[in-house]
Amino acid sequence: MAQENDVRLDADRIEGVAHPRETGCLLGHSAPEARFLDAWRSGRPHHAWLLRGPRGVGKASFAYRVARFLLTQPNADGGGLFAESSPAPAAATLDPDPGHFADPTAVLARIAAGGHPGLLEVRRPWDERAKRFKKEISVDQVRRLIEFFQLSSADGGWRVAIVDPADELNTAAANALLKVLEEPPEKAMFLLVAHAAGKLPATIRSRCRRLDFRPLEISDCVSALTTACPELSDAEARVLCVLSDGAPGDAATLWSMGGADLYLEVLDLFSDLPNIDRRRLQKFSQVVSSRDSADRFPAAGRLMRLAAERLARAGVEGPPADLATPKESEILTRLSPDARSAQRWAEISSEIADRFGAAVGLNLDPHRTLLDLARYLESAARR
Repeated sequence: MAQENDVRLDADRIEGVAHPRETGCLLGHSAPEARFLDAWRSGRPHHAWLLRGPRGVGKASFAYRVARFLLTQPNADGGGLFAESSPAPAAATLDPDPGHFADPTAVLARIAAGGHPGLLEVRRPWDERAKRFKKEISVDQVRRLIEFFQLSSADGGWRVAIVDPADELNTAAANALLKVLEEPPEKAMFLLVAHAAGKLPATIRSRCRRLDFRPLEISDCVSALTTACPELSDAEARVLCVLSDGAPGDAATLWSMGGADLYLEVLDLFSDLPNIDRRRLQKFSQVVSSRDSADRFPAAGRLMRLAAERLARAGVEGPPADLATPKESEILTRLSPDARSAQRWAEISSEIADRFGAAVGLNLDPHRTLLDLARYLESAARR
């Protein structure tokens, strides 16, 4: 089922960053790839896979990598998943085999454009009336999936459905998906991307093989990020990868908000504690509160919360091996030297999240919010 190539299909698309369907490279996830390939070589791969892990670590990229692999496979000519006379095609990696098609690049181009008839993506839909993406995946989206699998594949090949993220299915949508998983069509593959798999009904989880995805090593994260964002320097990419705990997708989101420079400014504020320089605070407020940078204010809240979280961890574990900047070590050591400090910074982190959440949700004045928060931080640091 072909899909309109429209950026509104992608609720998580980041301007200037390649979408997972457009990238062929995947670093740091050899374990889940090996597990999938073992199932493939058995000749009876499971029809549904639950891709679990933190947001932005590469689960969607893996799902599209599997889709490219399946949609460039030679057709089976018998009943079932593979012809009885031949085993599953051998495969050392999930890289598509160019020998399977006279022009495999055409297949891959259609996938990248979101127009391959054998691939359906189930995501939060665009609300034309509200001019934004809806907050959940509705049952109507899953009905599209049901219709997709009721049609016969034009070439007898695989059909692949990617649900991203599956933990945004509402109750009716989850129930509808469960019915399809219970009686899957032949040569159908379901790939469920889940940032919080515990939100999915146990009945869905029990019908899926599980693949766990973990944050990348910082070096792999930097390589993945600079591949997706070629204009990024390795130094800036490293700061972003440290801040995102090895999740390149999350790092790309931070990059789109100017996160590397913003975090350095946040550290400057924290380095002044217990008395924040009001001129520095005024400059920071102007940067994150201007009308032409709507994303900067919530990004500032996220990075201030992150700084407090890193301080909390440092009080228990000491400064981390991976620092966003050498300056961070002195700040972490001075402001959070012990477990008691760590507990206090954990409370501060929660307070920052609450204050920024209220400011964004209630459309409060950003400058006033930052001034009040600065006073709170000074008081907390003195204690």
